[in-house]
Amino acid sequence: MQLSPEDIDAIWLTLKLASLVTLLLLFVSTPIAWWLARTQSWLKGPINAIVAMPLVLPPTVLGFYLLIFLGPQGPIGKLFDELGFSPLPFSFSGLVVASMLYSLPFVVQPIQNAFSAMGNSPLEAAATLRSSPLDRFLYVAIPLAKPGYISATVLGFAHTVGEFGVVLMMGGNIPNETRVISVQIYDHVEALEYDQAHSLSLLMVAFAFIVLAFLYSVQRRQKNQSVTGSLL
Repeated sequence: MQLSPEDIDAIWLTLKLASLVTLLLLFVSTPIAWWLARTQSWLKGPINAIVAMPLVLPPTVLGFYLLIFLGPQGPIGKLFDELGFSPLPFSFSGLVVASMLYSLPFVVQPIQNAFSAMGNSPLEAAATLRSSPLDRFLYVAIPLAKPGYISATVLGFAHTVGEFGVVLMMGGNIPNETRVISVQIYDHVEALEYDQAHSLSLLMVAFAFIVLAFLYSVQRRQKNQSVTGSLL
């Protein structure tokens, strides 16, 4: 297996993108997941649907509308221009925004499920000890939702690494700026460079296997711990 300098650049850019997107999504998704897990509002259904839409939408559709809204002639693009910010399309910042939207359900849903699974009892017990709502959230809810956060981190990172349609539509194919691994593989195939495409594709296959094996291992361990705890 031999990787070119361009392949190495694409790998590092992909890892940088996935790391940043995952970190930002953990902060953004936590209040969303908490609200969805606790609320009885009629808005829960529509908000759940909006969060989950990237699961069923073709990536090119999401990328297309992001170009429309964030482009120079779009409402958000015009606002950015008036504020003196650089355009988001065909930039690394644009990739971050697009990737966050596309990977949002892979981070929100595991955390939401973890918050829902813990029930009200731990929070009510903490409240009887005069714990404030913020303390209950930080020191009771967050630790109990640790399995959800692990799954969300792994899935968010892995999903961002494997993106293609959204990043190609939003970022194009700019070396060291928007050319991630999936786009680099596409370039190799277009140029009939199958050996190089094969090398990068094997890395992606190995990465996917390791990520899923790790995730299933963590979930099995958590399940065994829950069973042991219930028996005790």
